[in-house]
Amino acid sequence: MRGFPKNIKGYQLELVNHYELKELPKGVVWTTDELATTVFSNIPIPAFTNKDLIYLSPDLVSWRRLFLTQLEGKKHSKIEDFYTNMSENHILTILGHELTHHSDLFLDEFDDERENSIWFEEGMCEYLSRKYLLTDTENKQITNIEIELMGLFKHKYGNHSLEEFGSDSYQGSLTSIMFDYWRSFLAVKYLVEEVANNDPKQVLKEYHKWHNEGRKKPLIEYFHLENLF
Repeated sequence: MRGFPKNIKGYQLELVNHYELKELPKGVVWTTDELATTVFSNIPIPAFTNKDLIYLSPDLVSWRRLFLTQLEGKKHSKIEDFYTNMSENHILTILGHELTHHSDLFLDEFDDERENSIWFEEGMCEYLSRKYLLTDTENKQITNIEIELMGLFKHKYGNHSLEEFGSDSYQGSLTSIMFDYWRSFLAVKYLVEEVANNDPKQVLKEYHKWHNEGRKKPLIEYFHLENLF
């Protein structure tokens, strides 16, 4: 992981120049997956950010093992093979995701009660970090894997609106949490690539319009995504 600081610099510059990253976090706390999920946080994902710091486990083996548990014991050779051989680039996108949260384009503050519409911020952080830090092939591979996972767990974890993705969601299992992350990414991907002609800024502009007009309806309805999944 020695290349992480160097490799993230280009993406950081992209955020500064085009996505209103004006104030950087004070640093990154490199930690173990155990400390990240028991001491610094109680969620089962060893990566998160607050106003001042990003916490992240850089251990590729631990991430591979964690992502394999998303299968909840199901056998699926394609998914198992992907996560068993997942590259460090995918961990780099997790760091990029956390850094993207610090963009001023997102309207909710870190200490706000995040009970609705967080799908948009989470999905956009995932979309932008993958767009700039993965190759096209890597991006397509992880997207297809997550679509497969959604298919496996749709009936178990997909019986609620994406709009309900909020703070309470993190009390569930790893797979139930990640199910909403997968949907959030795909919703933003659809908005950017199918609705906005591959222009993330146009989608962000509409997001701000929704906010400035008083958030009169849920964001999922504002973007006409009720029937996307």
